[in-house]
Amino acid sequence: MSSDDLEALALLHDPVRRSLYDVVASRGGDVGRGEAAEAAGVSRTLAGHHLDKLVEAGLLESGFRQQEKKGPGSGRPAKVYRRAKGERSVSLPPRDYVTLASVLADVVEVLGAEERAEEVARGAGARLARGHRGEPVERVLSERGYEPYAEGGRLRLRNCPFHVLAEEQPLLVCSMNLALCRGLLEGLGDDPDRAVLDPRPGECCVSLERTDPLKQTDIDIEDA
Repeated sequence: MSSDDLEALALLHDPVRRSLYDVVASRGGDVGRGEAAEAAGVSRTLAGHHLDKLVEAGLLESGFRQQEKKGPGSGRPAKVYRRAKGERSVSLPPRDYVTLASVLADVVEVLGAEERAEEVARGAGARLARGHRGEPVERVLSERGYEPYAEGGRLRLRNCPFHVLAEEQPLLVCSMNLALCRGLLEGLGDDPDRAVLDPRPGECCVSLERTDPLKQTDIDIEDA
C-alpha cells in the first residue's frame, strides 16, 4: 500500500464523490458531466469539480467526445470521464497476496495441473455459495466484485476480480474463473452451465446465459 493509494481512496469518503465515481464506473464507458450530475443528483458545476478531483487522484480518466452536431454552433468537444485502468488497494499493515498468487499460478503451469486447479476452483465456488442459498446470483457476484449487469438476455460481468493474474496467465486464470463461477451457480442451486467463456475487452472473461425456465424447474424438483 502506498500513501497515494490511501489518499486516493480517502477521497471516496465524500458521499458526492463516491456517488459520482459509482455512476462512472457502472456505465462501463465514457460519461459526460451532465449525465453524471443528473444521475448523482447534483449540479453540473459541482459534479465537474468532484470528477476532476477524482481524475487528479487517478481514480478516473478524462477525455473529450466530439459533439454529434456539426457545423456552426456545434460547440467544443464535451469532456467525458471513465474509470481508470489502474488498481488501488489498501492493507494495514501492507500485504502482498498478488505476488504469491502469481507464483502459485506459475507452479500450476509448471506441474501441468490445470485440470486439478479447475476442480479446486469449482469447489471454492461452491463454498462461496454457502449461506447464500436462494439469493440471486447477481447479488452474490456483486459482493465478489464482478459488477454484473444485464445486456441482451445475458448477465455480463464488468469487472474481473483477478485482472492482474489474468494478464499474466490468461488461459489458466480464465479457466479457473469459469470453474469458480460454475461452482458458485451450482452451490446456489442454479444451472452451472449458464456460465460460459465469453471474453470482452475490459471486462471479465465469463458471462452467464439467460436462465432456461424448464431447466431451472428441473433443478428445483431435484432439490426438493
